[in-house]
Amino acid sequence: MDEIEDVFVARLMTSELHTVTPDTLVEDAAAVLLDNDISSALVVDDDGDLVGILTTTDFVDIVAKSQPKAETTVERYMTPDPITTTAQESVSTVAATMIEHGIHHVPVVDGDTPIGIITTSDFAAYVSSPETTAP
Repeated sequence: MDEIEDVFVARLMTSELHTVTPDTLVEDAAAVLLDNDISSALVVDDDGDLVGILTTTDFVDIVAKSQPKAETTVERYMTPDPITTTAQESVSTVAATMIEHGIHHVPVVDGDTPIGIITTSDFAAYVSSPETTAP
């Protein structure tokens, strides 16, 4: 896997971001995930800075704990201050971090501003693509 050592996050990350704010209703956040066929939304403040992440796994907790139409906001269920990376980080480092922490989504930031996200799906797509197996 030496070839993966030289691959940077910028190559694999998704840069089309879907965001919500801490005061977004969970019902509306769920619609963002479903409408865009994604498994996470980044939570940003009014300045666009990353303050959390909300994933499909969080919705299991939401469903288990909330009453129907509870008008609960994202802030209650998001993971605050998520582990992040930069576009220049090696993917092997990020993969090791994901395994170590048992996470599947890592926001890519420039300072505090999210510019992308890298997920386990991105790694799977990269490893299974024909150009990665060429000598």
